[in-house]
Amino acid sequence: MPVYRLDGITPVIDPTAFVHPTAVLIGDVIIGPGCYVGPNASLRGDFGRLILEKGSNLQDNCVMHGFPDSDTVVEEDGHIGHGAVLHGCRIGRNALVGMNAVVMDAAHIGAESIVAAGSFVKAGFSCEPRSLVMGTPAVVKRTIGDDEVKWKSSTTAQYQQLTRRCLATLEECEPLEAVEADRPRLKTGDIKPKGM
Repeated sequence: MPVYRLDGITPVIDPTAFVHPTAVLIGDVIIGPGCYVGPNASLRGDFGRLILEKGSNLQDNCVMHGFPDSDTVVEEDGHIGHGAVLHGCRIGRNALVGMNAVVMDAAHIGAESIVAAGSFVKAGFSCEPRSLVMGTPAVVKRTIGDDEVKWKSSTTAQYQQLTRRCLATLEECEPLEAVEADRPRLKTGDIKPKGM
């Protein structure tokens, strides 16, 4: 994978983390134990420090960046959906940022909160734990219930399992020219999209 030292600072990847070979890590980036970083994610630690804490995931096409002397942090078990942008913010423990959401500088998303897909969280925004945050600009709509926290935690557990699957079995290969007879299906658990 493309990993670049900058000004003498080298990215750190815990050996139990999985970082896809197409992700790019530059400078002051710290990937903690059991983390998953998806294809084409960009983690530019060329101004501020970027931290993924234990068990968090940053999915495909996500961007992490920040201003000088700032930390952009995804706390333990944080879950960052496809295409999200995190800039100089803090995502609390076991919180979820939905697909294509943007969370700006000095924003703090409380623990076990959910930022809805496509939301824009303004600089300096802050919310209490277990907040449902949505809109452009984003506002707190209501409190997250126990069932929603349980669902979120189960989806994050699937990404933690994906980390282990990728470390054990992901390999570059040539494609087949045709679908084989009795093609097997992936056995990945019974998590369903919310509302289904």
